[in-house]
Parts: sequence; C-alpha cells; structure tokens
Amino acid sequence: MDLGPQIKSLRQKMGLTQEELAERADLSKGFISQVEHDLTSPSLDTLEKLVTALGTTLSDFFRPHKNRPLGYPLAQAFCATEEALGHRLHFLIPNAQSLMMEPVLLELSPEGRSKTYAPYEGEVFGFILEGSVLLRLGEREVLLAPEDSFYFAADDAFELIGQGEETARILWVLAPPNF
Repeated sequence: MDLGPQIKSLRQKMGLTQEELAERADLSKGFISQVEHDLTSPSLDTLEKLVTALGTTLSDFFRPHKNRPLGYPLAQAFCATEEALGHRLHFLIPNAQSLMMEPVLLELSPEGRSKTYAPYEGEVFGFILEGSVLLRLGEREVLLAPEDSFYFAADDAFELIGQGEETARILWVLAPPNF
C-alpha cells in the first residue's frame, strides 16, 4: 500500500497545507512532504498521529474495500466550504480518495465557482440537480440546466461556474479522485 499518496489525498480533501497538517500532528513540514512522496515511512505511532490529524483512524485508513458500508447518509459527509470561491463540497464517501472514483455534491452560490482543475489522466461526470451552471473545459463552454449532465476526459483545464440567482447543486464524480 502506498501510504504517501493516500495521506496526501486525505490532506488535500480536508483543505490542509502540509504545514497545517504538520502543526496538527506535531511533525515538521519537511517530514510530511517526505511521507507524501514515499521518501520515508512513518513509524506506527507517527502514522497514527497523521491519520488522527486527518480526521480518521488507523482501522479506517487500512480498511479493506469489501468491508466498506453500502450506504452513506448525507449527514455524515465531510463538508468543505470555500467562501472566496462561493462553493461548498460535500465529500459523500469517506476516504474515497483511495477508490477508483470520488463522488461529491457541489453547491455553488449564484456566481460561485469551483476551483479550476488542471488537466489530469481521468474522467469527469456530473449531473445538475438544481440551478444552472456554466461548464468551462479549456476554450469550450456549455450552459447546463437542471437534469442536464456532462461527461468528458479531464485532458484540459476545467471548472464550473454558477449562473442565475439560485444556488446550483451538482452531483460530481472524478475518476480517479482529484478533488
């Protein structure tokens, strides 16, 4: 198991910098960087500090996929708000960064936007539940309304921008995880 990428993904999912994680776990930023790049392996005690600082437990961190629950109440989703961009992400599946895909519920305030995602090797799917959004993929744009969907290879930069006067809600899936 590659611990580094999983720790990095959890850290990014929580919106933490390496320095913030280091402070929470009482470690150095340099050590966090080395762990994330698989240049060093943490001791069991240090790994426990890291996963605790990331809001999980060792058992959940190493839980085999076959033991994962089948249902996930929205009330248990991890939420991250980015006020500067005017959006809120609900991470629907705990520790999905270790899975093949990661579904989120994105809420965009009017004129809110997602971050701009850099191109990567993967695919993106979305379904507009409420409101309207502008999907920008490289130089291309499309306006999407409720019950519209989108699907594309993530080989160009992309973002979603809220349109209109109401909050937009989008079920959004990146494969592999990249939120």
